Amino acid sequence: MTQSFEEIAEAICARCGGKCCHEAHPPLSPARVASLRAQGVPLSAFEYTGYTRFRSHENGMCVMCTGGKCRIHAFKPETCVAGPFTFEVRDHTLHLFLKHESLCPLVPYLKGDEKAYTTQYRMAVERLTALVRTLPGSELEVINGIPEPDTELIAEIPLDPGRVLIP
Repeated sequence: MTQSFEEIAEAICARCGGKCCHEAHPPLSPARVASLRAQGVPLSAFEYTGYTRFRSHENGMCVMCTGGKCRIHAFKPETCVAGPFTFEVRDHTLHLFLKHESLCPLVPYLKGDEKAYTTQYRMAVERLTALVRTLPGSELEVINGIPEPDTELIAEIPLDPGRVLIP
């Protein structure tokens, strides 16, 4: 029996222990917060620091990560679904980055499987484009200021400036 990409990714992520959940502060749109609240995520899990995001434990781990696993995996934020791709928006362009293997053990698998890479890349573009279209420019400006070390730029995708709020 051949495993699907989702099954393989799930297994890799389960063994990882949540590296991507440490010091992670995924931006949350108002619609995503409402969806998470409807799924039972308490209001105390969120904070606003120029944009809405999850709080972290004192050790830097996302409050949604317990025992190295995401408690909301089935309905996690867009940036988490897009992982190991991340972004910034500059000059009406979505700059897409791929995290290095040191941050995400899924990267070597993706680099070795063109179909899986293409599938995850397309999903990342779709989810991240939808996300940035819902965030105010002031929040995108704060998000753009967050350093993304250990990543490489892989794509620059023009956004329709009439539909995207960017600083």
